[in-house]
Amino acid sequence: MWILKPSHTACFNSFSAQLAAGRHFWQFAMLMFALQWVAVAGQGQNPYGLSLTTTPEQLQLQADSQPALRLVALEGYIPNLRTQWVYAGKHNFTGRVLYQRPAAYLRAAAATRLLRVADSLSKMGLGIWVFDAYRPYAVTLKMWEVVPDDRYAANPATGSGHNRGIAVDLTLYNLQTGQPLAMPTGFDSFSDTAHHDFDQLPSEVIKNRALLKNLMESAGFVALPTEWWHYSLPQPKNYPLMDLSFKQLRHHWRRHHVRR
Repeated sequence: MWILKPSHTACFNSFSAQLAAGRHFWQFAMLMFALQWVAVAGQGQNPYGLSLTTTPEQLQLQADSQPALRLVALEGYIPNLRTQWVYAGKHNFTGRVLYQRPAAYLRAAAATRLLRVADSLSKMGLGIWVFDAYRPYAVTLKMWEVVPDDRYAANPATGSGHNRGIAVDLTLYNLQTGQPLAMPTGFDSFSDTAHHDFDQLPSEVIKNRALLKNLMESAGFVALPTEWWHYSLPQPKNYPLMDLSFKQLRHHWRRHHVRR
């Protein structure tokens, strides 16, 4: 991916004109080589050779080319949104702080679908409670070190839907009481009880799980069979992997605010 600043473009145009006039050929060739080196250097790679989006400039280029790739901040966009950032503390399956000062982000393709779900839920007196949405690719590497099992953790050789901004971990809560609905397990319970086909549960729990699943699938999300809380969009390779920190995203969001 080429990342050209305005100053680069102006210089490029100037040398192009000179080349057309038959002058400064070698200077022009050296400029082209330098620009290509900058472009390659700006596109990070993971240990498995996959390309990663690592700068806000890359993210903006993606959004400019395809609106569905815009990164949307869910706070203020999804009505009645609640969050609980388990990975921002040590009380998670890794026992480590995996990221700091997080916020809920999704690609526009996923955010608009989640909005449809939230609108349907609000009519039932319910809201969305998010545990995780976008997360940097570096976090996927750390998770795989602890749980190298693709039933419960994303294989870093392909990356996670969370790294692509198209996956969300969530539950439902009652708008009046503020309490979460009863679900099969707590978040990140790596057990058969968390599977969608596990039915040795109270009828109310099965009903709540089915409500979440039906609404998410109707909006275009796909359920992960082994985790009742995890949903993502199909065709993940249509959405580039990202390894941007939440600090980078906060700065990017302030410059490119996307309103509902």
